Amino acid sequence: MEKNFSRITSTLQSIGLSDKETRVYIALLELGRGTVSQIARKSHINRTTTYDILASLIEMSIISISGKQPKQEYVAEQPEKIITHLEKKIQNNQAAIKKAHKLLPDLKGLQQKSTRPQVRFYEGTEGLKQAYEDTLSSHETIKAYANVDEIHKTLPGYFPKYYQRRTEKKIKIQAIFSDNQKSRERKSFDKQESRETALIPEHEYPFSPEINIYDNKVMIASWKEKLGIIIERKEIAEAMKSIYKLAWAEAQRLDKKIQNKKEQEQS
Repeated sequence: MEKNFSRITSTLQSIGLSDKETRVYIALLELGRGTVSQIARKSHINRTTTYDILASLIEMSIISISGKQPKQEYVAEQPEKIITHLEKKIQNNQAAIKKAHKLLPDLKGLQQKSTRPQVRFYEGTEGLKQAYEDTLSSHETIKAYANVDEIHKTLPGYFPKYYQRRTEKKIKIQAIFSDNQKSRERKSFDKQESRETALIPEHEYPFSPEINIYDNKVMIASWKEKLGIIIERKEIAEAMKSIYKLAWAEAQRLDKKIQNKKEQEQS
């Protein structure tokens, strides 16, 4: 019974009810109906707070009021009302998303009036993930310099799912990787992960931090400092893309050299 109660509690909280809302709602379900004092005692929450929580649950339409003061009682609605509440919440969220989409051009118009580059900083491992998530908004092929060994050590478990989501969004990437075991492994998945990789000598070109160039943005991820930086400015991004074009031509030449050397060693 205790295990079942714990499961009910955690599920209600996972769908949006707070800890106290969950306790009051369960108490009222068990009572069937009750006064504020009865519900407060049953849920072990003070009377004043219970009033506020009951008002919140009424707004969700999962409980109702019966009678008038001083004999007013609260009644738990049928549990199916939880589904109705969630469906209404989803409809409201969908409507809000549509409004936000319509508002985007106006918001971007305001954003573009700024004469200075926008620079955003993201700290810690969660910050690095957030910076990487932004690359999934790219409308073009991402240009990247990276050391795969370092990125997988810093965020283990994150990148396989990231590669999958990027591929699902049909966002391609050109990558210049420092040549190491991890980079070679990733290159073997180029086709599945919508990537074109060029390997370059690690001892000559150690990449840390990583750089991603896409749209009007340059994302820099420092694995040692655990710091992500996104610079948003068309002029800067275009300059970095031109430099990358030169680097890519040389990286392809070095990649062929590495592949030829490997073939000679195997023969």
